[in-house]
Amino acid sequence: MTSAIAIVGAGPRGVGLLERLGASIPDLLPATCCGSDVDVHLIDPYPAGAGRIWRHEQSPLLAMNSMAADVTMFTDDTVVCDGPIRPGPSFWDWAQELRASGDPDVLGPELAAELRAVTASTFPSRRLQSAYLSWVLDEVIAGLPPGVRVHIHRTRAVELTEEGETQVVHLEDGSALHVDAVVLASGHLDATPTDEELALVARATGLGLRYLPPEQTTDSDLSVIEPGETVIVRGMGLAFVDLMVLIFEGRGGRFEPTGPGEDTLRYIPSGAEPRLVAGSPRGAPYHSKTHYELRAGRPPLPRFLGPAEIDPLIAEGGPVELLAQVWPLMAKEIAWGWYHELFLGHPDRVRLSWDEFAVRYAEPAWGTPEMDELLAAAVPGPVDRIDFAALDRPLDGLHAPDLATLQPLVQERIAEDLRQHVDPAHTPHLGAFVAMLSVYGQVGRLVGAGALSGRSQAFDLSWWQGFFSSVASGPPGFRVRQLLALARAGFVQFLGAGMWVDIADGIFHAGSATLQDAPPVTSTVLVDARLPHASAARTVDPLVAGLMRSGAASELELVDDDGTVLRNTGQLRVRPSDGALIDASGAVHPHRFAVGPHTAVKLAGAFTRPGMNSQSLRYNDAVARAVLRSLPNSAAEASAA
Repeated sequence: MTSAIAIVGAGPRGVGLLERLGASIPDLLPATCCGSDVDVHLIDPYPAGAGRIWRHEQSPLLAMNSMAADVTMFTDDTVVCDGPIRPGPSFWDWAQELRASGDPDVLGPELAAELRAVTASTFPSRRLQSAYLSWVLDEVIAGLPPGVRVHIHRTRAVELTEEGETQVVHLEDGSALHVDAVVLASGHLDATPTDEELALVARATGLGLRYLPPEQTTDSDLSVIEPGETVIVRGMGLAFVDLMVLIFEGRGGRFEPTGPGEDTLRYIPSGAEPRLVAGSPRGAPYHSKTHYELRAGRPPLPRFLGPAEIDPLIAEGGPVELLAQVWPLMAKEIAWGWYHELFLGHPDRVRLSWDEFAVRYAEPAWGTPEMDELLAAAVPGPVDRIDFAALDRPLDGLHAPDLATLQPLVQERIAEDLRQHVDPAHTPHLGAFVAMLSVYGQVGRLVGAGALSGRSQAFDLSWWQGFFSSVASGPPGFRVRQLLALARAGFVQFLGAGMWVDIADGIFHAGSATLQDAPPVTSTVLVDARLPHASAARTVDPLVAGLMRSGAASELELVDDDGTVLRNTGQLRVRPSDGALIDASGAVHPHRFAVGPHTAVKLAGAFTRPGMNSQSLRYNDAVARAVLRSLPNSAAEASAA
């Protein structure tokens, strides 16, 4: 008997699921070893392995925001999951092995040269990551159990229907796949603009203005931006960084060191670039990635926010208020990572031994006078104390009468933040980052168990995810150096925090809370530099759109205690434990699953740092095993019969 599985989306998430399927098939489909086969169909219009985001066909200037040593697709002995652990090479291991005993030239001259120069702390190009992901796919396929066949379909899945329990995946070329289970792993789904964005498009078009709504920056038509003109940019996250790269280096500009090393850069214009005036709610770019290693080793985690604290909250059945009840533990855990690194890695800057501090730190709650007194007494330097308010709102307290006066003030804060993230004197930032990853996983357990109140999930959780992204998902330090070079040269200006945009007198106007009394910036071009907000209902993906129209899929709505809908997340509702798809009636489908950013289960990414008990790898394992149990010849079904 042959079983069949379709994975819609063959990027890193789809490949990660394939790896976990292969790991658990001997356990859950023992009949495979005795004559039964499994067909796995990977469906994606983009190259399998890399997928859309990491495909080779994009600008060679675009880089990852992770170091080579911090990227892996494989489980290791830190990953706690039900399936077998199958270690494999990280990006850095792969690069070293290819250099030592392979042939880098098979990648082509540009990537071969990059591979030969890459180090553990290099931020590789996305094209080189594409090569790694393609290799991972080949490695995963080669390591599958006997009887498992993989079929790659370089096309789009346009519809999902069923005939009895058989799932029918209709492809763009008119053919159809009849399978036993389907996993939707398409990643970020493009969506039609919101009503507000459509209204903005209509107004802008009627006035002859240009508006680029939210989308993948690499797919935007930036040719509509003319050299020399002022462009208002809303958003300063990773999409903004991509925009900066493509608009400046991508148009022939270049950066040169101003002296030995590359600590300070100057921008040499090409003459084809515009001038960007950028803002956002925070008013500053995401914090730079750290460029150093821990001196004290990984902090012992979890310490203050682990199963002992989370399990009782889940058992009580909620509702839990994240900021009121859990944030003090979250903050204490993140600060524990910071201070573990400070005390053991920089003992000359503290007044207590680590052993004494750890005992005294365990007693008071975060934010209490007792904790504040301990930190002030034990850590004399203010820069050595973690400051959550400054991390969350970097421009707090900053005001200026006009745009010109504001620029050096913002540049100074960005430069100081960069210094702390690249100078090994400030490795506590990395200790906090490692602890944040642990906290993210524990908060995910609360969310997955449905323990948070609707109001807390609608507002508190959104704040936490935004804060996590700004601290943990920032660009490499060299990108921040480039941004500062552009700012010093006058090609990028900062609007400040609390940005607003309007159309008045036939033109875009923009300002901020930081520039309360200043005249607005005006332009004929506005770019929303961010991904579209999730919306399964507005998606342009035909398969998901069809499921939504028929009621076979639904979006997660966050509801207050009185039944009031607080917010529609736009994300597909799934069973948190295994990604099983939930329809409009609330029924869980036994053979349909979904995983990734288009679902209500938030994961840190499709690949991860080695040695971190990755939530993403653990969830891949849980989904893969649920898929296998749903098959007609699974061990679970056989035992039930």
